[in-house]
Amino acid sequence: MAAAVAAMRCGSGSGSDGGGGGYDKGGMDSGKYVRYTPEQVEALERVYAECPKPTSTRRQQLLRECPILSNIEPRQIKVWFQNRRCRDKQRKESSRLQAVNRKLSAMNKLLMEENERLQKQVSQLVHENAYMKQQLQNPSLANDTSCESNVTTPPNPLRDASNPAGLLAIAEETLTEFLSKATGTAVDWVPMPGMKPGPDSFGIVAVSHGCRGVAARACGLVNLEPTKIVEILKDRPSWFRDCRSLEVFTMLPAGNGGTIELVYMQMYAPTTLVPARDFWTLRYTTTMEDGSLVVCERSLSGSGGGPSTASAQQFVRAEMLPSGYLVRPCDGGGSIVHIVDHLDLEAWSVPEVLRPLYESSRVVAQKMTTAALRHIRQIAQETSGEVVYALGRQPAVLRTFSQRLSRGFNDAISGFNDDGWSVMAGDGIEDVIIACNSKKIRSNNTAPNAFIAPGGVICAKASMLLQSVPPAVLVRFLREHRSEWADYNFDAYSASALKSSSCSLPGLRPMRFSGSQIIMPLAHTVENEEILEVVRLEGQALDEGLLSRDIHLLQFCTGIDEKSMGSCFQLVFAPIDELFPDDAPLISSGFRVIPLDMKTDGAPAGRTLDLASSLEAGSTTLQASGGADDCNLRSVLTIAFQFPYEMHLQDSVATMARQYVRSIVSAVQRVSMAISPSRSGLNAEQKIISGFPEAATLARWICQSYRFHLGVELFRQADEAGESLLRMLWDHEDAILCCSFKEKPVFTFANEMGINMLETSFVALQDLSLDKIFDEAGRKALYSEIPKLMEQGFVYLPGGVCLSGMGRHVSFENAVAWKVVGEDNNVHCLAFCFVNWSFV
Repeated sequence: MAAAVAAMRCGSGSGSDGGGGGYDKGGMDSGKYVRYTPEQVEALERVYAECPKPTSTRRQQLLRECPILSNIEPRQIKVWFQNRRCRDKQRKESSRLQAVNRKLSAMNKLLMEENERLQKQVSQLVHENAYMKQQLQNPSLANDTSCESNVTTPPNPLRDASNPAGLLAIAEETLTEFLSKATGTAVDWVPMPGMKPGPDSFGIVAVSHGCRGVAARACGLVNLEPTKIVEILKDRPSWFRDCRSLEVFTMLPAGNGGTIELVYMQMYAPTTLVPARDFWTLRYTTTMEDGSLVVCERSLSGSGGGPSTASAQQFVRAEMLPSGYLVRPCDGGGSIVHIVDHLDLEAWSVPEVLRPLYESSRVVAQKMTTAALRHIRQIAQETSGEVVYALGRQPAVLRTFSQRLSRGFNDAISGFNDDGWSVMAGDGIEDVIIACNSKKIRSNNTAPNAFIAPGGVICAKASMLLQSVPPAVLVRFLREHRSEWADYNFDAYSASALKSSSCSLPGLRPMRFSGSQIIMPLAHTVENEEILEVVRLEGQALDEGLLSRDIHLLQFCTGIDEKSMGSCFQLVFAPIDELFPDDAPLISSGFRVIPLDMKTDGAPAGRTLDLASSLEAGSTTLQASGGADDCNLRSVLTIAFQFPYEMHLQDSVATMARQYVRSIVSAVQRVSMAISPSRSGLNAEQKIISGFPEAATLARWICQSYRFHLGVELFRQADEAGESLLRMLWDHEDAILCCSFKEKPVFTFANEMGINMLETSFVALQDLSLDKIFDEAGRKALYSEIPKLMEQGFVYLPGGVCLSGMGRHVSFENAVAWKVVGEDNNVHCLAFCFVNWSFV
């Protein structure tokens, strides 16, 4: 190898390709260069690899230990290292700029394609608009059938999924339909709010508008090869937290080296109030002519596919319309990824208040589409070494911990029978569900979640509707102020099961906890939407003979950033040994808050005593003061806590778990009131109803009509009026509801007990109708009494069962209904009073 030459003019600070050189101003003539032999460069490079910036002592040592550098001045050695560091910096900057340039070029290509797609969509809309104008201007054309062809097109032949030829035909159709959604105009895509394209953006995300079901589309740049991306995305349980299992039943070869698979997938239920979903699909993987890889998928017709009916009885069969992934290689490395998810989640099978979770394309975009894109971007950054985690853990190990925490929490919420879960008898108040699982026992094998206790695990879980509580603020409060809701002795009880084969009930351990916690971050995703951390709860022994022992929890948080746009806000944790082994067993417990999409009500045309219009006016007024969004926040909170038990302590642990979760529910309610933006003396419902004269007038009419029809007073203080009467009605011990006097009665007013009974909010009250809170027998009984009600003005109803807005059964001892008559002697609404109600 030729001698390496390092040239540097006086003050230039640059070196040659030979490894850098220097100019000694004190000992050499002006204009001379310092030349290094290959052996000298090799010796300097070895030192540079160990220490890029050696001290003066280290440079002197280098000269003593390397005779081949004896003719080099110490000052010149210093200059060589300076030049070498400068060249390294320049190379890194050059590489970074080249990567940015490649990214910008790929993003430009992506935006140009998106622009072309939008232009096609505009042209299509212009054509449709012109056609509609022509139809409107010439009505006779709409009825003129003389030009219609008498030739009828035969229907497409039935695709037989029972043979390879039929499956291939379905696969080709699925491919065509998927590509028309991914890059064409088959779906009317609109940009998802908050997602802006750009060189540093997450990607381009859009949701469907006006199509069947719910759909979302995302495209972005990922610094991975197409084959690697396809491999990751096909492993849906590894990145889709709601995916319980995915099983390939059949695999057939197809053209171009592709494959056709018959796939059965199960999803978890997001809350205890709804059933889980499953899918029976055909998945087609193939390579396009331009080298792009495609994975497309759709449901097969019929609900009989997949496993036996017995194992799928806890699921509602949902439909996947043509969906999938298009992965195209980029010049210079990396890939452009298009993702489409199009589902029909059978929203009819869930309570009406929760249907927004199944009818919102934005929810699908956040939970599935962007989750997939974020996951492969995270893998790309971990692969390139851009992400460094604490404690020297490998990224895959920490990611596995997050997945196991999430899966354990989902298992507890869904409580599938084939996992060993069974519901235990309650204590008469079914606000908390108690389930036990005797399959989760300790064994010699330390596989994830194969552990738990000699008897099994008991799970106490509950769901509740939150109003005017920002989810991110609530979860962040629960994370940062654990002592406000938690009893650390219960954490100690669960932690003790990790260290011994026996479980002692809380309260028996002579331990005291200071209430302080230390949070140690472990890992987080690139955009901080998920955080993994270890929490240390400081413990102190009460007996001198015992050593103090801290409790360690592995904790997983999502959505605690105020700017988070996630569809799910979670705080999930599990006791863990302080040694933190990779195969540590985990018993997940925690909280999940899911926001519900709110309707945007227009301003009312006039103000009436229908209270629904009063609510609309109230919403408008609040918005003017900047509080409407906060007061209209609705979300569903799900709480699930798991406790190991020994067989002889099963009933005791079940009672303990029920009481503990009830105390947590009460604490969360207190916290929610404290952090609610609407809190200032009155809660949100009281604020709304007390802000309008119509509310006080309606309260007076309710009481006057009750006295007129039944001959007794509704309240003891019958002489109260105005706001005082309204407050008494609001605080009444029984549930009082009013519904409109229309063909389809909808609720227009309820006091606090009525809102609690219906498990709704004052703002969402009008979404419920009278016929929806009764079952078939209840409706028949009610309708049979309507003539009597209209004739005498009131009617007594026997005790029975009705339904809350969340679908739960509510029993009542008896009820009375009466007509509410105004000062104009017209019936304005019907009022109901439910006495001694409770959930069953």
